[in-house]
Amino acid sequence: MLTQRLDPRMAGLPPGRRVYAVGDVHGHRDRLVRIHDAVRADLAARPTDGATLVHLGDLIDRGPDSAGVVALVLAGPPAPGLPVVNLMGNHEWMLLTALTSGRAEDADVWLENGGLDTLRSWGIPVRSPVRDWPGLVPRAHLLFLRDLLPQWGMAGALFVHAGIRPGVPLAEQSREDLLWIREAFLRHPGPMLPDAPDTLVVHGHTPSKAPDLQSNRLGLDTGAGRGGPLTCAVLEASEVHFIQA
Repeated sequence: MLTQRLDPRMAGLPPGRRVYAVGDVHGHRDRLVRIHDAVRADLAARPTDGATLVHLGDLIDRGPDSAGVVALVLAGPPAPGLPVVNLMGNHEWMLLTALTSGRAEDADVWLENGGLDTLRSWGIPVRSPVRDWPGLVPRAHLLFLRDLLPQWGMAGALFVHAGIRPGVPLAEQSREDLLWIREAFLRHPGPMLPDAPDTLVVHGHTPSKAPDLQSNRLGLDTGAGRGGPLTCAVLEASEVHFIQA
């Protein structure tokens, strides 16, 4: 597996900690199964009590089995006792907006961005009224999607779906930016957080052909929703290596 070192200005993860961060799955259950298998194998080969698995959002839409992806994550961690953090992506947000509002225009935005595949994976008729959808989505799946976190982190690393607004303290970041931001975040050359300038921001949302490791951020959406691989970064101390499926 390719190993890279973080920029020396980044703090890196605290001693004894390891994070497996999975990019945008987009309904590809088979690939997520292979990533989880690789995580389990890595933990068996290199045991630690300090590991956490993070899904960076956009579990659903575009791929053939969004329902299966949600069911897989709900079934429990790939290794006994492994903590799992599930973040909200903009695709989950679009779905929840459509379900909550019941408006046709909100439903259309979601459907045009891959939601049609997700409806089919739940066996929901495409022509069914939007107001009926909340009752047709499995309740456990709906509760899971509603409880997804906007961000998660530790000293040295912050995990979000899209990114953050550079120069804004973490406590003041907007949900919209955490789920949707692109250019202002991607083009920023310096520290992202004024109160923690040595923090690496790990994110998905913006596709790239390969993992996008910059001095201040790490992008992990390698286009699984558009024919590319699914990527998991393994972060430990000041190093990162990659698993793909």
